Amino acid sequence: MATDDGSAILQVEEVAKHFGNVVALEGASMEAKDGEITAIVGDNGAGKSTLIKCVAGVHLPDRGRIVFGGEVVRFSSPEEARRAGIETVYQNLALVDELTIWQNLFLNREIKRGVGPVSFLDRKAMARRSEEMLSRLDIHIPSVHARVRRLSGGQRQAVAISRATGWGSRLIVMDEPTAALGVKESGRVEELILRLREEGHSLLVISHNFDQVLRLSDQIWVMRQGRVVGGRRTSETTGDELVALVTGANRGEPDEEGEA
Repeated sequence: MATDDGSAILQVEEVAKHFGNVVALEGASMEAKDGEITAIVGDNGAGKSTLIKCVAGVHLPDRGRIVFGGEVVRFSSPEEARRAGIETVYQNLALVDELTIWQNLFLNREIKRGVGPVSFLDRKAMARRSEEMLSRLDIHIPSVHARVRRLSGGQRQAVAISRATGWGSRLIVMDEPTAALGVKESGRVEELILRLREEGHSLLVISHNFDQVLRLSDQIWVMRQGRVVGGRRTSETTGDELVALVTGANRGEPDEEGEA
């Protein structure tokens, strides 16, 4: 949740990651401030996905360090990152189509009741909590008992975001949150993202859509060839400047890397 001084909840410092001879990250540095929407943009292969997977515990950096909540962290698994308060919504959403909405929301976090070694799933409690989670974010879905495969793309994204926010997360990472959605559904997801910021959540959003990040974010970091080549406050930049940073069109000028 946000602090009064706007301090960084996440700092990535000179992080590198190689896969054999392939250099995915080469000394990438950036930060995300508490209570803000931070965006990362760049072409395919720029290193965006590798960077967030290092943050989310999918990959261990080869060098560099990650500071989360003021502490140096080295997550060896996504579960460790989740326990620390980092929830990630990937493009594939990681939802199980044949399960209901409430079952997806509580997947691997089931509520059980019972005495001693005998326990049972508390289905009513999980369904009730699921309704509360969706209602808090003003997500309109007919029933938490509906199977995910029957949902629209926007509804599926909303369920995935609700799951990410429902467990005391301190940082929510979103990978291309509206990539497969139409204009109307994209607008609804953007409204949800802005509502999360209003509630004090910190968000890290990866997107190819410059118009979207200019609408949503407070800070934008630009990646190129495994490095973060520039950082801009959103209110102080333009789409043209972002394009120049992404393509390297301004290579004759010094980058203001780390500017915030």
